[in-house]
Amino acid sequence: MPGMSVCTTDRDTIRRWVERRRGRPAAIRARSREDYEAAPPRIDFPEYRSTGVVRRISWDEFFRKFEEKRLAFVYQEETANGEMSRFFRFVYRDAAMIRELPSVRPNQPTDRFGKRVRGKQSQ
Repeated sequence: MPGMSVCTTDRDTIRRWVERRRGRPAAIRARSREDYEAAPPRIDFPEYRSTGVVRRISWDEFFRKFEEKRLAFVYQEETANGEMSRFFRFVYRDAAMIRELPSVRPNQPTDRFGKRVRGKQSQ
């Protein structure tokens, strides 16, 4: 269903979603090992890359951090307009199971990058 977000912990689903959008697993460039370990994994999209802020990591390292932080991946396949969405967020698994997150409601209006648009009706 266009515009609907889904929550998963399935590695194949996450990797497939990221790679279809030309994303790569990444991590922040930290000053210390402690800072690096404390930070959640990231996804680096070439067109949004912040020079010097993130570095690419392997999928094994990405999923190691993902599991250590007990994260879930909330994502959207298509915007409400039916275009490919890049909307995603990492949430704590416990929080995802306890309540429905505001970003997971179907038919919320989004722009072409999958970001929520406030104050507009869904199409």
